[in-house]
Amino acid sequence: MIYVWAYAAAGIVFIVLDLLWLGIVARGFYHGQIGGLLREPFNVPAAVAFYLLYLGGMLFFAMAPGIAAQSLKTAALCGFLLGLLAYGTYDLTNLATLKHWTLAITLADMLWGAVLTMVCSVAGVAAARLMSS
Repeated sequence: MIYVWAYAAAGIVFIVLDLLWLGIVARGFYHGQIGGLLREPFNVPAAVAFYLLYLGGMLFFAMAPGIAAQSLKTAALCGFLLGLLAYGTYDLTNLATLKHWTLAITLADMLWGAVLTMVCSVAGVAAARLMSS
């Protein structure tokens, strides 16, 4: 049950922060950099599938090690590295293959993914701790 709480907490934080980032904070930046590539409206089923799968990866590769070690630092480190790897794979592949994909969007998105995954992994482990005590 502890993993369900971790997954749910991380999911709530992930969705809220990502929607704020993509919809408000960095919306102009993304539109200015890759506006012609963006789908309007976005594909909701694909987004839901991404969130569900990515949160599963976050649970396995970042939150579970943090829970096992009883360490928010472990969750943070594993989350940051997972985010850097996953978002880096996406962004660097796009930079290599898409004409209008920019270095600026690559670097910003990789940093965002790393920090977002770190924060959500820590939130998930913290929630698991709260629910288990």
